[in-house]
Amino acid sequence: MNASPPVNLLMEAMAPKAAGAAALLSGLANPHRLMILCALVEGEQSVGALIAATGLAPTSMSQHLNKLRQEGIVTARREHRTLFYSITHPAARDLMAVLHAHFCGKDNA
Repeated sequence: MNASPPVNLLMEAMAPKAAGAAALLSGLANPHRLMILCALVEGEQSVGALIAATGLAPTSMSQHLNKLRQEGIVTARREHRTLFYSITHPAARDLMAVLHAHFCGKDNA
């Protein structure tokens, strides 16, 4: 019969993962960043398209996108003078798909 590892060993193994989850949730825990990510769930978008979709001022958009990049939630791709953003963190993509279905969909307006 296999014995389960002691609870304290399981908790020690979970600690770094819990810290990573908390960091991800911290990056998501802002209404403006959630609006940006809701737009990005539908696919890669230019900064201009994100501004149009969210109504955020360019300066505010830049600050929120920088925070999302620092947290490893989104990545940017440059095409000439235009930056395109997409969600790259797999857990963020999954969470945003659920949030999008519940809060961002046209049926939830």
